[in-house]
Order: sequence, then structure tokens, then C-alpha cells
Amino acid sequence: MPKAVREAAVAAGDLMKKLSVLVALLAFFSAANTFALVVPEDRADILYHAYDGGGVTVDGPSVLVRKGYKEKVSAYANYYQDMVSSASIDVLTSGSKYSEERTEYSVGMDYLADRALISLGYTNSSESDYDAKTVSFGISQDFFGDMTTLALGYSRGDDEVRKNEGDISTYQGDAQRQRYSLGLSQILTRSWIISLSAETVVDDGFLRNPYRQIRYLPAEGAGDVAFAAEAYPETRNSDAFALRTIYYLPYRASIRLEGRAFNDSWGIKAENYEIRYVHSIRSRMILELKARTYSQTQADFYSDLFLYENAFEFMARDKELSTYSANSFGLGVTYEFGFKIPLIKKHSASLYWDFIQFDYDNFRNALLSRSEDGQPPEYRIGEEPTYSFDANVIRLFYTVNY
Repeated sequence: MPKAVREAAVAAGDLMKKLSVLVALLAFFSAANTFALVVPEDRADILYHAYDGGGVTVDGPSVLVRKGYKEKVSAYANYYQDMVSSASIDVLTSGSKYSEERTEYSVGMDYLADRALISLGYTNSSESDYDAKTVSFGISQDFFGDMTTLALGYSRGDDEVRKNEGDISTYQGDAQRQRYSLGLSQILTRSWIISLSAETVVDDGFLRNPYRQIRYLPAEGAGDVAFAAEAYPETRNSDAFALRTIYYLPYRASIRLEGRAFNDSWGIKAENYEIRYVHSIRSRMILELKARTYSQTQADFYSDLFLYENAFEFMARDKELSTYSANSFGLGVTYEFGFKIPLIKKHSASLYWDFIQFDYDNFRNALLSRSEDGQPPEYRIGEEPTYSFDANVIRLFYTVNY
């Protein structure tokens, strides 16, 4: 399964996690007299997510249930499914449209020990050609009268990569992924929180996509263009640092700013900035607006067109390793229902939409240099226009607190 599709498949989930972080921060302000750590409240979420862009569609449901015990322990279980249909430029350049399904299960728990919150989690994700298992551990500790929170996290993922060829799925290799995180949050005033975070990721093993290919110029007289499998290093180390702040405005609103920098051992340097505004309308509705920009440089071994098949030891044409930028704009609304349901404290519905524009600086649309029905191509190889596309992400979920 192409890397870009897997990333698209989890896009809705990632955005939902970012929303959860925002809600958690806002919870600090709603507490009457304390900012101490607490276990998450009992709740259930039913989510429908959809991604459509660049010839890729991903959609499916997710169900999360969380239950606590004596305000000390909170356990959760999550089911997440993606139905993927891809006719992206990556697929059409050297293959044909396909569809498949990914299923993910997660379980975990949080335990409150005095001023520390300890978290454990396990995730199992499977599809026809990719299996992933991840275990995670985290601990958060309050200091200085609950005004400062230090968080440490570690996770390890073990993946098995296969390649489908007809009805046969052949083993390609294993990948191990370790993630270390450190975060520090400080309450500056009752209206202002600032946080710093650092993350290191160590990847080892089979890190490339078995379907993706480079394109190169063959020997003279052998044709216009040829394709060969990509070749990646077997290790990748990356570091990311982020600064986030949220300020609670006096008229039932808040504004959040975020800046993040990233670099890795493959030569990629990236940065993103985000601004988010959340406003309560009367007592039951919350409106959210956000804008985000992202940019990155290419990997050292990336090229849109290689001069010959074995030009270098490592070679890639994955557009996600090229130089590109992405700009997005998002809208969201949450409404808390006024009517009561037996055994339910409150319930609400949320709808979020994001529009994303991707612009690639040195990844070209290779489809435009192909001959169609005996007609000459529109562009010569290597002179095609650079690629760009728009994407839409929708998340619709219903939340019950009990």
C-alpha cells in the first residue's frame, strides 16, 4: 500500500487527536479551583471520517469507548476502519487503480497515582499487505502547585511489509519504529498556557514501499522511459521540536498558536505553523476556525527522473520525499443537545471540514509525457509541469458522556 495512501488513511484520525489535545487544554480553564491532572471522563465517540484528494478516497467509521473506576483508573477501547480506493498519480504512473481495507484496534488505560498520570496502550492495525503492532507508555507529572506538567512518552512499533501480486502476498521485510517524547507545559496565568515538546523517532528495517518505483532514462534506442523499484536506507532518525500556546479570551473564546520544526537523517527539513480560534456561541455551540501551513525540503536521495537505473545506492521518487508545501483551512462546529437521555450526562455532535492544497516543487506529472492512442505526448519526459492537487477531509462524530 503506497505510503501516501496510508498517510491519507490516518489523516482524519490525526486531526481528531489534535482536537482532543485542544479540548484537554481548554479543560484546564474550565476547572473551578484546580489545574491538577485527572483521568479522562467516561465517554463514547462514534466517528465517520472521509478523505478525498489526488485520486485517493479514504473513508470509514471509528468507535471509541472509555470507562473509569473510582476516579483513579480509566480504560478505553477503539475500533477504526478505512476503506481505501486509489487512482493517485503514484499508482497510475506504474500501475492501475485498486481498493482495499484497513482495520485497527486499540486498547489502553490511564492510572492516576497522586500527581502522576500513567498511560499504557496497544494498537493492532492490519490490511492485506501490511500489519502493524504498537505498544506505548507515557507518564505525566504535576509540579509547583499543579502549574507545571512534565510528560514523558515511549512507543515501539513492529511492522510486517508484504506485496500483493494477484492472489499472492509475498513477504518483503520488517520495520521497527521507536518514538521518544518529552513535553513541558506551564500555566502562566489563568488564561494562558504555553508548552514545549521534543520528539525523536528511530526507524529500522524495510522502510520503503514495495510498490513504488523510480523512473529513469534507459539506454538509447530502448524506449522513452523505464521504471525500477526504489532503494531506501534501512535506518531513519528524526527529531521534531514544537512550541504551542493557548490563550483564553474573556468573551468565551480561545486562540491557539503552534510552530513545529522537523529534520531527519535523510536530509529532510520541515516546518509548520498553525493558528486556531475557538468561540462559544451561547451555551451549546462551539465554532472553530483554523489555518495551517507546512513546507519541507527533499530527501538526499530523491529525484523525479534518474539518468539511469543504478545511478546511486539509494533512490526514491516518493512525492512525500520531494520539496513541497501544503496549506490548509479548516472549519468546525460542535453542538451540545439540550434534550436528556436516561443514564447520559450530556451528548453532542461535531462536524469538521478541512481543505488542503498540496504543491510539489520538483515532482512532475509523469502522466503528461505518455503517448495516448498513438498521439504524441503533451510534454517531453522531464519537462512535465510540477504536480499539485486539493484534498478535503471531513470528520463527523457523536459524543456521549455518561
